[in-house]
Amino acid sequence: MSKALTIDFVSDVACPWCAIGLASLQQALARIGDDVDATITMHPFELNPQMGPDGEDVVDYLGKKYGSTPAQIEETGEAIRARGASVGFAFGPRTRTYNTFDAHRLLHWAGLEGRQVPLKLALLRAYHGEGKNPGSHDVLIEAAQSVGLDAGRARTVLQDGLYADDVRAQERDYQEMGIQSVPSIIFNGRYLVTGGQPVETFEQAIRQILADA
Repeated sequence: MSKALTIDFVSDVACPWCAIGLASLQQALARIGDDVDATITMHPFELNPQMGPDGEDVVDYLGKKYGSTPAQIEETGEAIRARGASVGFAFGPRTRTYNTFDAHRLLHWAGLEGRQVPLKLALLRAYHGEGKNPGSHDVLIEAAQSVGLDAGRARTVLQDGLYADDVRAQERDYQEMGIQSVPSIIFNGRYLVTGGQPVETFEQAIRQILADA
């Protein structure tokens, strides 16, 4: 008999480790199979809340935020690409980083429509795989349509500023809980795993949580 498992996935579209973490998590769940009945809910976290609409060059941004040199950024990028490949996520060139608030608004709506995880995956591929701007309404609508959501409704959500208060409220809630980095994955509202962990780490954690339930 399957055991229910709630998974609150706090993340940002702009975060490469979130793409790796989600892919790893999904593979872990696939390994566990029918023993678990998992429900994944995406929650917003903004790495670049003050970022302007045109974005910023990745090297400049990381240099200012973390003090990283171009060589260090390239080395980290190579490690990220290798980790992505190990879980089936293909990273492409990403020359700019962007504001993702509108992406989070659209993801909130997608959750109400039952298409949140597919949209999250589509947005992660659009940005990290294809270098598209996840703040662009055209990019967001294209991603929504690709996972079966209504393009006209998606445009209305974006143009009318819908769900902005909901997103900000969730962001505040998780900050007040002490979430400072992403991905942060909370199982059954009690167990926290952070970072883009390997498949085996997620699998072991989930099996232990199910055993303790």
